[in-house]
Amino acid sequence: MILNGDRGDANGPTALDVALQQMNEAADLIGLDESTRKMLSKPKRTLSVSVPVRMDDGTVEVFDGYRVQHSLARGPAKGGIRFHPEVTMDEVIALAMWMTWKCAVVDIPYGGAKGGIVVDPRKLSIGEIERMTRRFTSEISIIIGPDEDIPAPDVNTNPQIMSWIMDTYSMERGYSIPAVVTGKPVEIGGSKGRADATSRGCVFTIADLASRIDMQLEGTTVAVQGYGNVGSNAAIMLEEMGCKVVAVSDVEGGIYNSRGLAARSVADTVDEAGSVVHYPDAERCTNAEVLTMDVDILVPAALENQITSSNAPYVQAKIIAEGANGPLTPEADVILRDRGCIVIPDILANAGGVTVSYFEWVQGIQSLAWTAEQVRRELKRRMDAAFDAVYGWAQEEGTDLRTAAYVIALQRVARAITLRGLYP
Repeated sequence: MILNGDRGDANGPTALDVALQQMNEAADLIGLDESTRKMLSKPKRTLSVSVPVRMDDGTVEVFDGYRVQHSLARGPAKGGIRFHPEVTMDEVIALAMWMTWKCAVVDIPYGGAKGGIVVDPRKLSIGEIERMTRRFTSEISIIIGPDEDIPAPDVNTNPQIMSWIMDTYSMERGYSIPAVVTGKPVEIGGSKGRADATSRGCVFTIADLASRIDMQLEGTTVAVQGYGNVGSNAAIMLEEMGCKVVAVSDVEGGIYNSRGLAARSVADTVDEAGSVVHYPDAERCTNAEVLTMDVDILVPAALENQITSSNAPYVQAKIIAEGANGPLTPEADVILRDRGCIVIPDILANAGGVTVSYFEWVQGIQSLAWTAEQVRRELKRRMDAAFDAVYGWAQEEGTDLRTAAYVIALQRVARAITLRGLYP
């Protein structure tokens, strides 16, 4: 497993600072009442757990783990689990909040959740990762479930880890419960089309925007920061649509070729050698340089706070599609907007993953299996509808896509809170 990028400016705002600022700006625009604003500023539920693991050498290590449910107003909580050495409770709260807006903007009946373990999985064996995953699952099992909170893959987690979570939860209940997680292998209840759904949804939004601004994708240049599952699949799909992928990066560094990289071959290199830097037909560059490449489209698909006020003035892309959660700070947003760069916000651009997770959950509950074509067709329908709503509001109000997406999402969540009322 590889990590997907750098942490950005260590002195900049935290992910939670950014999430709250974005929410409050949208709340101001729609005149959200103070009581609802207060409710949405704090997570509904947080859980902090210790995760003791017997290591291969017989010693015991104890890892910190978190699970946060931001809102349950529109349905069960939904959100991924990440394994990363810099996971914090505040970061997980921010990610859970973003998940609430993401689910609302694509109009699926979920609230937001997120989880994580403070660990560098590259330093663990497969057996140690499995034991850690299973113990973490047992610790958070008091709040997860197919009707309560449904985890999914995130940074440094994958279908195998979802399998262990599902199996652990099922063993504790005494029967198989496939719908407790999404992002599982198809053989045990996963959905076709889930593995590349985040990337596919991102590419759909890029194509939707290109059609609105009369940009021909054929021949456009692309840079991708973070060549994990999301970044690599987005690069491959954009290349298939005629784009020229000229720069990509991962935690080890970046590569560049003005003639274009073979996106799928780069992905094969990562699988075989562990990093894009081992790809032979390219020049080396840094993660930071990938962000400021002279390209038409930039896909930051790493971690939060990658583009800040420090490097935003040097970003040259005309379109930024946020494959990661929170890669731009609010200050960077302002700088880029003033320079004419169009940002497709994370809560829209990378919502394809949670949308197909919803499809997987529905299939699991109904014990049905959709075809890959059904999944892709329904994903495109929902992503196109969400983009149309966001772009339409932005054009009507003369604002940017992020503001429009947040307003739409916040209105939907606030309406659900109003309709449900306050208990008791």
